[in-house]
Amino acid sequence: MTKQLYKSTAIVSSMTLISRVMGFIRDMLIANLFGVSPATDAFFVAFKIPNFLRRLFAEGAFAHAFVPVLAEYKQNADQAKLKLFIEKTAGTLTGLLTLLTLAGVVASPLLIVFFAPGFLWQGNQYALAVNLLQITFPYLLFISLTAFAGSILNAHSRFAVPAITPVLLNICMIGAAFWLAPLFAEPILALAWGVFAAGVLQTLFQIPALLKLGLLPRLRWGWHDAGVRRVLKLMLPAIFGVSVVQVNLLFDTLVASFLASGSVSWLYYSDRLVEFPLGILGVAVSSVILPSLSKNHAVQDLAAFSKSLDWGLKLVFLIGLPATLGLVWLAQPLLATLFQYNEFGADDVAMASKSLMAFALGLLAFIVIKVLVPGFTSRLDAKTPVRFGMYSIISNVILNLVLAGPLAHAGVALATTLSAYLNAGLLLFTLLNQRVYRPGKGWALFIGRVVVACLLMVACLYYAADGQSWSVWGVSQRSRHLALEVMMAMVVYSLGLVLAGMRLRHLHEH
Repeated sequence: MTKQLYKSTAIVSSMTLISRVMGFIRDMLIANLFGVSPATDAFFVAFKIPNFLRRLFAEGAFAHAFVPVLAEYKQNADQAKLKLFIEKTAGTLTGLLTLLTLAGVVASPLLIVFFAPGFLWQGNQYALAVNLLQITFPYLLFISLTAFAGSILNAHSRFAVPAITPVLLNICMIGAAFWLAPLFAEPILALAWGVFAAGVLQTLFQIPALLKLGLLPRLRWGWHDAGVRRVLKLMLPAIFGVSVVQVNLLFDTLVASFLASGSVSWLYYSDRLVEFPLGILGVAVSSVILPSLSKNHAVQDLAAFSKSLDWGLKLVFLIGLPATLGLVWLAQPLLATLFQYNEFGADDVAMASKSLMAFALGLLAFIVIKVLVPGFTSRLDAKTPVRFGMYSIISNVILNLVLAGPLAHAGVALATTLSAYLNAGLLLFTLLNQRVYRPGKGWALFIGRVVVACLLMVACLYYAADGQSWSVWGVSQRSRHLALEVMMAMVVYSLGLVLAGMRLRHLHEH
């Protein structure tokens, strides 16, 4: 089983890496062509709202409610009953999301007031944001159906197609920025239409893989079906439980809309850089571990359940801690290399680096949450993550009010980081207290080896960074130095692990 987890995680991580690299190219292009302005702030809000709802309903709550029930059907029902359950779930989901999408388009003026009330005092920015949201909101319907199809494929150990699908969004937005933007009086509208087109293409991209499995669903209304009702019952509390970080990030946008112009964009670019390792490791491990834990629970294999969690946490700590430290240390070099061109200036790099460092400090917590929440939802317990999620959201609101004044947008990011550690700590303590998760042997030595290797890595980065000035270098110098520092950090960290006695078998000792 452990070998299969490694293989599946490697597949998802490699596909996600391609998507994230394309995402950086997309963001570099947007920063280059559009810079930081009231128009980009309006677009990022209009894009974040359907994207947030997608993570809330589809990738978040729906996946964690649907996959455990699907695992039970796979274990206890025949193929015909399994397909009927999928078809009724698909039909019900499509119907509900269609109504929600129509309501969202109509209510776009109110949604902008709710999610970015500061725009009301920014001239034409409010009207532009409303227009953009009306174009991007249908993305919710299409990408939710994409996530539904991805859940089916993941549950059948077909991880590659769902993991590579986000590349289509980046391709569409890049194409829109290059070829559509010059055709619009307001060029930023082209990005919104790129998002819309991406939603359609991503949905269609899943069809061949579902056909191959024989599980391409016909849409059947199944509101009263027992299986669908179980999914919906689990989904309602899971909305908050698995998407707390996204709720907090959306509240961050609300607060940032009252701060200096550009704050929303600085937070966006910071979040994008944190999303890179979060997607490659956190989303990959979460996507792989949820079906595994659901299967373990369905057959009542408690030892395997705990072992899967232990493996996930060790892998997260092994990669997540150095990624956290590296992202904090290289915040300004990364932003300067990727985005400081034309409309995105040195001042924008300096401001965005403050929020990036604050967000990056929470990277380990963000990833741990993605591993721990499946430990509850796979056992059909969505209420516990909800309770802890609410504590995290309340904490984020309070910390935003306290920190946004003295630290501006960096305080907004730091509030989310601190709230994430609160959430992660509560989740871990409860799994330990319930004896659901029993840590494997050698954790203290494992942590010690990782910390030693991280200290060597940071010392090396400190020495290499002495006297460098990224803001005055050209693109080739920045890229060359950044690549060398990242490679050097990876080599030093890996050698540090080996010298400290770390071996692959230590990841799955239990």
